[in-house]
Amino acid sequence: MADIVSRKDQHLDVILAGKARHGLDSGFDAVRFVHEALPDLDYGKIDLGADFLGRRLKAPMLISAMTGGPARAEAINARLAEAAQHLGIALAVGSQRAALEQGGAPGLDMALRLRAPDTPILANIGAAQLTRGFGVDEARRIIDMVAADALVVHLNPLQEACQPEGDRDWWGVGASLEALVKALDAPVVVKETGAGISGPTARRLADMGVAAIDVAGAGGSNWALVEGERSESELDKVHASAFGDWGLSTARAIVEARAACPRTLIIGSGGVRDGIDVARALRLGADMVGQAAGVLTAATVSTEAVVAHFQTVIRQLRTVCFCTGSANLTALRRAPLQS
Repeated sequence: MADIVSRKDQHLDVILAGKARHGLDSGFDAVRFVHEALPDLDYGKIDLGADFLGRRLKAPMLISAMTGGPARAEAINARLAEAAQHLGIALAVGSQRAALEQGGAPGLDMALRLRAPDTPILANIGAAQLTRGFGVDEARRIIDMVAADALVVHLNPLQEACQPEGDRDWWGVGASLEALVKALDAPVVVKETGAGISGPTARRLADMGVAAIDVAGAGGSNWALVEGERSESELDKVHASAFGDWGLSTARAIVEARAACPRTLIIGSGGVRDGIDVARALRLGADMVGQAAGVLTAATVSTEAVVAHFQTVIRQLRTVCFCTGSANLTALRRAPLQS
């Protein structure tokens, strides 16, 4: 248990130090909107609302999963929850594996729900745990811990392969995931952690019946490099460094997932820098857009810093809508692109 807590704190330190940026670009810079010089719109009346997990959000934003040891995670999650409630956006918590192994019970983290009563909250567990005793009962427990609206199962094979103490036996994970999706009486969202989900894999997940797919493409934090940074073994560092530009760019992953799964809710995340990137992700086919590392520094400061960060992102998204003549997100998804 102590090893898990220490590892999670090391993960945060590496990301905050900026030592694990992906070598592959997110692909968003290649997406350029045609500027509308004569928009027939009232800027203040542009509708950025989006539906997610049965709730109406004020903007199509998800604060993606962040983690850390219990003390840091509690403070970070509290700020994120308060900000999400204030802004009317969604929140995914970091991996709850440590809490589960510590014997977490319903009500353990109910303070999070009290801070964000109207916010869609997503619980979180790693896919590798599905063949290590984590089943429907455990899924319900971690959902109950935070009174979550859904469960995120994260896919991180590259991270596990580069982590000195990683879970590298993934035989049967796919079958276990499908069984969980079919048996759990709550929506299951499946996400990558920075290497992207291809079209064929997205289709496979959709056929399992997942509620949403977060492509989490390359362009943001690279978890192979994170694990290389924290390893004490030079061989581990050399091994991990070769994967500095591994994966599908976020832009490509969104396009592939949307083409393969036209009716599935797609979340675009991975290297999302600002509101213009949010608009690009939506134009490429995402229904929602997630950001994690981009807001992490603010999350270590205060709720007000997180709110200010996302207010800027949302304002930038609104300005893109204004300058493309898009009165709402449906119109933005049809906005012309430069060839």
